[in-house]
Amino acid sequence: MQFIKKTSSSRSIVGIVTKLVLLLLVFFLIIFLLNKIDFPAPKKDIDKTIPNENFKIVK
Repeated sequence: MQFIKKTSSSRSIVGIVTKLVLLLLVFFLIIFLLNKIDFPAPKKDIDKTIPNENFKIVK
């Protein structure tokens, strides 16, 4: 009895491509849904003044 080796690589390439496309679709779907969520943002601007005397000149 002889073993027959399947050498068709087109099936494996098609399988890899479909898995890659599905993975990319899920990734973009997650990004799209995260953009739809309205995350809270700070209502006031944070403004802190830094005095000039703290800076040192390094040459």
